[in-house]
Amino acid sequence: MTGRLEGRVALVTGGGGGIGRAVAERLASEGATVEIAEIDAARGVEAAAAIGQGGGRARAERVDVCEAGEVAAWVDGVLAREQRIDVLVNNVGHYLRSVPFAESDPEHWAALHRINLEHIFLVTRAALPALRAQGCGSIVNVASVEGIRGYPPDPVYGACKAAVVHFTKCLALELAPEVRVNAIAPDLTQSLQVDYERWVPEAERGKWRLWAPIGRPGTGADQADVVAFLASDDARFVTGCVVPTDGGSLAAGGWFRSARAGRWVNRPFDP
Repeated sequence: MTGRLEGRVALVTGGGGGIGRAVAERLASEGATVEIAEIDAARGVEAAAAIGQGGGRARAERVDVCEAGEVAAWVDGVLAREQRIDVLVNNVGHYLRSVPFAESDPEHWAALHRINLEHIFLVTRAALPALRAQGCGSIVNVASVEGIRGYPPDPVYGACKAAVVHFTKCLALELAPEVRVNAIAPDLTQSLQVDYERWVPEAERGKWRLWAPIGRPGTGADQADVVAFLASDDARFVTGCVVPTDGGSLAAGGWFRSARAGRWVNRPFDP
């Protein structure tokens, strides 16, 4: 039985670790040739090698996706080797550090904008002609539930993720029917940026059910499975959608004031 993406070429930004690596592995398991852009060269090479050892096809390149020249060279190289691009997963993003707006500065705003939004513009524009040429291309952006609900720790980060959500919807209208554009909106998911061994004390981990209906933090595989669906023909009638891959936390509310912590929290500590 062939995979849903057999014979297709998928670009994954930040595919060396965390959600990005899980996505790269999942798309490869569906038969795609996966091209990874990763700022940490060693991490990217290791991820591609692991996919190859598992019987998949992947190649990694050291790329700063915030630099237009590097993005263009990467996409050109993929096309020279593969002659096509079918799927683009804009995975890169980072909250950097949470800063209240009153304490933030233009440098912080610019850094968040660059890593969470501008690179999506750069990579999408570079890959778009090839995606359109297939007549059935798919773009999947990694947004966040914090782009849908209020995000008290850092309003600028929340605004950038909200822009990803809206860009997804607007671009879906522009590119239909040749290219479908969708997004996932994760909440806290075990990744390189979020280490639950450090963030949530062991004594508190049984309280996940108080925070999200599913009752546990997300995994990279939880996110990657939805990305694989959106990238495939199974989602052929789906475009302009943002899927909350959050264990139900958005439906449940998400953020609350904690007297114990003295701030807004979204982890299952006692109030």
